[in-house]
Amino acid sequence: MAEDNNIILASQEPSLGEIKIAPEVVEVIIGIAASQVDGVYSMRGSLANSVSKLFGKENRSKGVKLDQKDSALKVDVYALLNYGVSVPKVAYEIQEKVKQQVLFMTGLKLDVVDVHIQGIVPEKQEPTIDPNNPFAEENGEE
Repeated sequence: MAEDNNIILASQEPSLGEIKIAPEVVEVIIGIAASQVDGVYSMRGSLANSVSKLFGKENRSKGVKLDQKDSALKVDVYALLNYGVSVPKVAYEIQEKVKQQVLFMTGLKLDVVDVHIQGIVPEKQEPTIDPNNPFAEENGEE
């Protein structure tokens, strides 16, 4: 028998039954919330995520790991940031946005939001070659 790892919400009306949320649903909410923070380039993915993306199935929970011990919920968020942003400021905004979105959408309170910055992505460099004169030297001589 498969282990039931769904998160059970406290019901306002116990007579109506239980509400269960799959952890993957919460991970998707976290992934989308974190990726919408200014300064986040992308969430860290895995090889499986890359293969899924090749076949047109984007995994929205990539870069997110949710753990539940007893009634405490802990999440690890793995992100790549844009070059030039304040790392502590963006990391704090990720924590806040993730906590707010999960609470708003599920009523669940995250006890811990750990943010792991996996890298910084530099700005795209504009090509320095003149398309009208591709063989010119960089110092301006021809």
